[in-house]
Order: sequence, then C-alpha cells, then structure tokens
Amino acid sequence: MALRTRLGILTLVLLASVQFIVIIDSSIVNVALPSIQRDLHFSQQNLQWVLSGYVLTFGGLLLLGGRLGDLIGRRRMLVTGVIVFAAASMACGLANTQGLLVAARIVQGVGGALMAPAALSALTTTFRAGKDRNTAMGVYGAVSGIAGAVGVSLGGVLAQGPGWRWVFFVNPPICLLILAGAFWLLRSDSRREGSVGFDIQGSVLVTAGMLLLVYALVRAPQAGWSSAQVIGELAGAGALLAAFAVNEGRARHPLVPFSILRVRGLAAADATMLLAFAGIFAMLFFITLYEQEVLHYSPLKAGVGFVPITVGFAISGGVSSQLITRVGSRVLTVAGAVIGAGGVYYLSRVPVGGSYVADVLPGMLIMALGMGTVFVTATAAANDGVPPAQAGLAAGLLNASQQLGSALGLAILSAIATSRTQGLLAAHAPQLVAQTSGYHRGLLAGSIFMVAAAVIALRTSNFRAAASPVPGAAEAATVAKTPASKSAAARPSRAARESDDQLFGR
Repeated sequence: MALRTRLGILTLVLLASVQFIVIIDSSIVNVALPSIQRDLHFSQQNLQWVLSGYVLTFGGLLLLGGRLGDLIGRRRMLVTGVIVFAAASMACGLANTQGLLVAARIVQGVGGALMAPAALSALTTTFRAGKDRNTAMGVYGAVSGIAGAVGVSLGGVLAQGPGWRWVFFVNPPICLLILAGAFWLLRSDSRREGSVGFDIQGSVLVTAGMLLLVYALVRAPQAGWSSAQVIGELAGAGALLAAFAVNEGRARHPLVPFSILRVRGLAAADATMLLAFAGIFAMLFFITLYEQEVLHYSPLKAGVGFVPITVGFAISGGVSSQLITRVGSRVLTVAGAVIGAGGVYYLSRVPVGGSYVADVLPGMLIMALGMGTVFVTATAAANDGVPPAQAGLAAGLLNASQQLGSALGLAILSAIATSRTQGLLAAHAPQLVAQTSGYHRGLLAGSIFMVAAAVIALRTSNFRAAASPVPGAAEAATVAKTPASKSAAARPSRAARESDDQLFGR
C-alpha cells in the first residue's frame, strides 16, 4: 500500500495507536501508585504487582501472540487482543479490591500480547518496501518511546485530577476507535497454510518459560537475587526455554522456526532494544521517585515534567527517519545509544537540593534525542529481511525484547539502588541523601546498559532503503493533517485507488 494516500495514512495512525496504547500502559500507572495504595490499602510489597502483573503476561505471551498472528490471522489477533484489553481496562478502573485490580492487570497484559505483534507485523506487510515502509517504521518506532514518557505525564494529570481510576478508563474509548479502524482499514484474514500443524508443545514450553522468567525478574528485588526462590525460578525458566529449543529443532511445524534467527542482524537488533528499554524505563522510574520523594513534587507536577521527553523523541524520530537512507540504521543506532547513555549519566548526578531546570531537564532532553533515534532505527533493523510469513513472529520477538528489557532493567537497577540506599541508612546517613545516592547508582547502571546496547548495535543489519530520502515522522504527521482536497499527495492516482480497493476488499 502507498503511504501517501488517505487509506495509507489512516492505516498508519491505526497501527501506531495500537503500539501507543500497549506501551503507555506500562508507564501510566507509575505516578498513580500512591493513590492506588491509599484507596485499596495495598502493602508496599503487594503494590508492585499493579505494574508487574501487566508486564508479566505481556512479556510472557508475546512470542505466542506473534506466531498466532502469522498462523491464524493478524486482524483476528488484533481484534481479539483489543477486546480483551478494553474489557480488562474497564475492570481495572472498577476494581474495589487488591486482588481484582491485579487480576485485571494480568488479563490486560494478555490483550496487549495479542494486539502488539499483530499491529507491527501488519505494518511491515502492508506498506510497500522503500520510503513508504521506512516512514511507517519511523513513526511506529518513535511512538514506542513517546508512549513511555506520555504515560508518566498523563498518569500524573489523571491521578491528581479525576482520580487514578481514569488511568484505566481512558483505554476503552480508544479501543473502540481501534476496533472500528481495524474492520474498516485492514483486510480480512484468509486461511494461512500451516495453521493446522500448530506447535502446541512448543507453545506451552515457551509461554511457561517466558512467564516464569519475567516473574523471577520482577520478584528478584523483593526476594533478593541470591534467595533460593529466585535462583530456583530462574533455573526453572532456563530449563523450560532449553526444552523449548530442543522441541523446536524436532517439531514438524515449530512455533519459532530457527530459520528466522538466520536473518542477518535480527538477534542483535532485538538485544539492542532489550538493553535500551532496560535503561530508559528504569530511568523513568527513578526520576519519577526523585521528583516526588526528594524534590517533593505533586503527581501532576512530576508528570508534566516528563513532557519534554516526548518532544525530544518526536524530533529525533523525524530526523533519524530522514537520515536512515543516507547513512544506514547501524551508525544511527550506535550514535543514538551513546547519546542516550550520556543523558542518563547526566541524570545520575542529580543532587539532593537540585532543581528541575538545571539538574533534570538537560539529561532528559539528551536521553530523548539519543533514544528516540534508537527506537526508530533498531525497529527498522529488527524487521529488515524478514519474510512476510514470519512478520508476526519477528514483531513478537521485538516486543518481547522491549518488555523483557523493561522487567530486567527495573529488577536489576532497583536492586542496585535499594542496596546502596539501605547501606547508607545503616551507616546513619540522612534519608534523602541515602535515597538520592541509590538513584545515582541505579541511573549510572542504566547508562552502562545503554553503552552495552551501542556495542551490540554494531552487529545489527545496516538497514537502508533503496528509495529516495525518507520523509520524517514530522512530515508524515503534516501529510496526515493536510485536507485531501488541498494536497496532491492525499489524492491517490486511479491505479493507487484500485489497488487500495482490492486490498480492503471493496
């Protein structure tokens, strides 16, 4: 499909909206946690599951969700996921007990795991190779970063305004629009060859292994990395995933055909994204705590403080999508990760008596300019050369890398920060000094994760479209706002209209 048609633009908006809503729900709850804790009387120990319950099933089921989209149909999986997500979001907002809220968040993660890979694979198979697909991937990649920052900002506004329940109530109306768009814009799913030979054994093994791995990661800061429980869970996850690898080598219709790993640079691109997300989501977590607990910001003020990050992501996403055809994705990914690491390192030096303008804002902007580039270029590299029949699997791998990175980053970096804080408190250091020093250690480790992402990015494919320079995300947004009657680009040729009519079954 051509992007510069009305249907092309609307399809891109639809698929980017799916990614936006699933990523935003990983961060929008952060600022609202204190209000949730007061209203539902959560203990500090159990409160983490409002966040972790979503991450657990979202990260654990992504590979299965991606492959189901390839085999059963992408629109079917997208529609199913959106319905589950919307219903679970409504249940979250109406929850009046701790157990109901956590259970609804777990189901919400299931919906996200079905819809996210379906949207990305639909994007890569819908837009034609060249500048159209590059622009679409650029917008989609930038949305991933923007959503995380918007989530924190919007969470603060809603928590201090209408209340924390609206953190969840905003989802169902958006889901209804996505459903309408899916039926209108995406072609119906035809029966796919190979869907009969579904790898049930592999599905059980990888889902159980991923769920146990994510569970162990989110439990580790509380139980301790050296505890028998965490070690046993990690060992169990490793055993399940090893059994899955053996099964895939023998299965007639494997869930994850290992041939996809022969796609040049795919594994490196996924690993780059994993480490990048580990650094950025831990940074969002620590700076949120710093602003509220050290600088004593209200939830609203703390949330608004993250708005500049969305601007930085938008700028870097637009610029990098223009540059990718000139210098290739590899150089941009490496440079972006190094710049992002510099921004997080700057934040790792925030003082107890700091100010937002001098000590927080510069590091946020530097990080956003760097990591916005990484999200765009690593997403393009992770889908470069993937056969259309495996697009859903590739999307599942990429999304799983993002979610595992988020869980891994929060688990490891929180443990580092907590250990530092507790050590200083034991030495009778003032509370705020101990807390801030803990954030320093966690943020410093986050910057090291991003440097590691830059090193691994050297092994990614050097994605570069053969077409003319790619219009940036900002340009795509401008086109979207141009009335069809006034824009030649918005008026598709007769051939393009006929092609779109065939695509959408009209």
